[in-house]
Amino acid sequence: MARVAVECGGQEIEGVARIEGPIVVVERVCGVGYDELAEIVDSQGHRRQGRVLEIDENIAVVEVFSGTTGLTIDSTHVRFLGHPLRIPVSTEMLGRVFDGLAHPIDGQPEPLAEEWADVNGRPINPTARMYPRDTIQTGISAIDGMNTLVLGQKLPIFSGSGLPHDQLAAQIVRQATILASDEDDLRDSVQQRFAVVFVGMGVKHDVAEYFRNSFSESGALSRVAMFLNLADDPPIKRLVTPHSALTLAEFLAFKRDMHVLVVLTDMTNYCEALRQISSVRGEVPSRKGYPGYLYSNLASLYERTGRIKDSSGSITQLPILTMPNDDITHPVPDLTGYITEGQIVLSRELYQRGITPPISVLPSLSRLMKDSIGEGHTRPDHAHLAAQLYAAYARVQDVRSLASIIGEEELTTTDQAYLRFGRVFEREFVSQSGTENRTFEDTLNIGWRVLSILPREELTRVGEAEIDRYYQYNGGQ
Repeated sequence: MARVAVECGGQEIEGVARIEGPIVVVERVCGVGYDELAEIVDSQGHRRQGRVLEIDENIAVVEVFSGTTGLTIDSTHVRFLGHPLRIPVSTEMLGRVFDGLAHPIDGQPEPLAEEWADVNGRPINPTARMYPRDTIQTGISAIDGMNTLVLGQKLPIFSGSGLPHDQLAAQIVRQATILASDEDDLRDSVQQRFAVVFVGMGVKHDVAEYFRNSFSESGALSRVAMFLNLADDPPIKRLVTPHSALTLAEFLAFKRDMHVLVVLTDMTNYCEALRQISSVRGEVPSRKGYPGYLYSNLASLYERTGRIKDSSGSITQLPILTMPNDDITHPVPDLTGYITEGQIVLSRELYQRGITPPISVLPSLSRLMKDSIGEGHTRPDHAHLAAQLYAAYARVQDVRSLASIIGEEELTTTDQAYLRFGRVFEREFVSQSGTENRTFEDTLNIGWRVLSILPREELTRVGEAEIDRYYQYNGGQ
């Protein structure tokens, strides 16, 4: 039985009841709250941190961030600190690399804290939200032209094992710029207030090094704060990492009026850590072994995104997740799709045909795109052009199915034009090098050039004035 070292308040307890994996169970506690920070001291006097996962009468379940290796039941001391986990936040954290608990891992000293913030945060109150209007230019045509990313949006990327989502994420971080809708000097000031918080969860050492080198060599690192949880780090830290990163993002956005792009990779690793801890706690599993609260847990992260009425800053999220067995109905992408405002889907078939980034435009969607493109944002013809490209590429899939049955030579002239359109669309519009940074003007012009492969009478989603201005029929070449 554990012995109480300090009277109730129950702040410090000598000895624990059980140690299971990264979990410590402490009995005879009082005055302890959910998510409270705890300090665990082993027999050698070494200290490690944890937080309270569960409270049941006089029993507390504590998850230990750095694992329980070396702890013994009798000689372990647990001290409850009376407050949740807090991290120092400041603008000096831009250009730096941290672990999941916001400790520097780049060999430089601790940044000077402007304030200490609770990592748990809270979702943005819906009544305080401001509708996103401004556009982020990623420089990638399949996103900018067909699934535009909007300032304050949460737009996940659904990928698969072995697909180049890491390269896509790095390219977006290097190239992303804000296209403000105002026609005055605001565009320059907005860009100066743009920052990126990059979060790696369960990434391998070589992947982490790739991101560091990519941002450093491009000069983007000065505006990027990196939070890295490596594959060999304890899973408990993996659960804290996105919360720490979003805490810094909230400080930069709503206290320093910055526009912050948060890139989270890989959310599947985060969910696997959540499933592992749930299993250790003996909870009843839900779909595919994940805990029943997976949806609310993901929502607690995703809903810390957006714009609020009393701040000129914003948070935009780009979560990246790998779909096990490329299954888009798997619980992680399935629940993510319910919470977020669209998705970018990567295709293994396109990647095997040499199309990079292999963005499959038909299942991809940006639900906020319609109000953030066109006149005053990108270009007046943007919405109509995107709709026409979608319709034409959807027709391509039907024609390809027909050609596989009767042969391409038996197709009508119009259907053969659609086949040529599909090949050129994938090769010139979707595919681009990792260093090619296209403006919205470039993207839309390429779209019209590709569309000009089709006969004019097939263009039913664009206006006659737009066709007269941009369409140049090239004889199906």
